[in-house]
Amino acid sequence: MKKKLIGRGVIGFPVGIAIGYVITVIISICIGDGFFHPVNPELVNKMGSELNAILIQTGLSGIMGTGFAMASVIWEIDSWSLAKQSGVYFAIACVIMFPISYFANWMPHSTGGILSYVGIFVAIFLAAWVTQYSVWKRKIKKMNEGIKDNNDMN
Repeated sequence: MKKKLIGRGVIGFPVGIAIGYVITVIISICIGDGFFHPVNPELVNKMGSELNAILIQTGLSGIMGTGFAMASVIWEIDSWSLAKQSGVYFAIACVIMFPISYFANWMPHSTGGILSYVGIFVAIFLAAWVTQYSVWKRKIKKMNEGIKDNNDMN
């Protein structure tokens, strides 16, 4: 298990950076002013320069990628119920995501901003969870049908 955690963590760091970069490209496209917006202007002000802000955001994106990749081993603990796996993964995701998001100024530093961010985070988590659950349920049903068909032939 330790080997798997470390391996996923090592892979997760550059994947987190790549995902963070893609998100900045998508945000820049959505803003639609023809410029690349690599980082929140509030983080630039806090860090003193755009380069410092980008370096911090890149590091935080890598840490986030590492955390999520390492946490993915939770889904392989067969002795845990799906509810326990989901709850523990969600708790870890919160511990990883919220401090990084707050520090990187990805959410407004107000009660409303934080509550809005939490709502969006929970909605995205639930949508991803329901999607994955549905996909796996369909795959398992197909596998079971294949086994049944195979048993009927014998």
